[in-house]
Amino acid sequence: MLHAKWIEHVLEPRFELGTSKGPINARTVWYLIAWDDRDPQIRGIGEAALFPGHSKEFPADVRTKLVELCARTDDWHERLTTDLVGVPSVRFATEQCLRDLAVSGTKQLFPSPFLLGKDPIPINGLVWMGDKDTMRTRIKEQIDKGCTTVKMKIGAIGIDDELELLDAVRKEFSPDDITLRVDANGAFNHLNAMPVLERLAGLSIHSIEQPVAPGLYEVMAELCERSPVPIALDEDLIGLNTHDLKVDLLRHVKPRYIVIKPSLVGGWVATQEWIDIAEERGIGWWITSALESSIGLNAIAQYTATLDVEMPQGLGTGNVYANNIPSPLLAGRGFLRYRPEVAWDLSLFA
Repeated sequence: MLHAKWIEHVLEPRFELGTSKGPINARTVWYLIAWDDRDPQIRGIGEAALFPGHSKEFPADVRTKLVELCARTDDWHERLTTDLVGVPSVRFATEQCLRDLAVSGTKQLFPSPFLLGKDPIPINGLVWMGDKDTMRTRIKEQIDKGCTTVKMKIGAIGIDDELELLDAVRKEFSPDDITLRVDANGAFNHLNAMPVLERLAGLSIHSIEQPVAPGLYEVMAELCERSPVPIALDEDLIGLNTHDLKVDLLRHVKPRYIVIKPSLVGGWVATQEWIDIAEERGIGWWITSALESSIGLNAIAQYTATLDVEMPQGLGTGNVYANNIPSPLLAGRGFLRYRPEVAWDLSLFA
């Protein structure tokens, strides 16, 4: 018989994580843990990591579903396509937990060369918001670490200062040397978005994520049609949990790219559905983490490694926490690597 429990855990960033929606000084995640009474030492673990301000679900939703799942464990597979669809982070945690159990709790969820220490995943370096001098230092750190794609958060300290920081990079490095992405997290509106996009175009920016708030579909469609900088939808994907809604969004808005966060869209199955719909329409995509701990990041990374990606993904966030779960994952020099010789430290779940 399958048994289960859940625990709540607060992750502590090494520094304040600045976004256009405000700073992040702590991050709460939930772990779903399951075992069979015939071999209780083998445990499957999955992480639910909703993102306040972005997710459509709330902590109370997560706790309620986890209580239900632990009270009854015989219908998890069925629930992945029913009520858990509306609680994406818990759906993903359940996917992870079941797959981890199936591989005897090894956390080796998707066989690939990545798991053998080969074929690392290309990733972008991420520059969090801060004051201007801090952001300048962080950009230099990412480039000095060997990242050839750098993504900078914009929309908090003032677009003039942010453009000046990007311009300084572009004066030193050509687009062939350093790819620049920006992430606005919906910081602009229908009045000021286009002037910002026009100014960004002069800096050979690869793409801008979510220039206006999610749900402004008519505004976003017009921007995608007129923008001199390719637009990537991010938060607009969250909460669209049926195939028809996903098709309608991409057919109407016609972005150049979509950014998929498995924890926020509902896990591996939902991620693959977004990819399939996007590719049918010639829309590019990449996958990013949502500030999960190593458990969730590992689940996302191993899946991504099976997709033979060449474009840098957004999977370099594991180092931001002072109390992350020690794991074989290592981000550096523009790649995420899996070190099979390094053991997981799962003492938190004992």
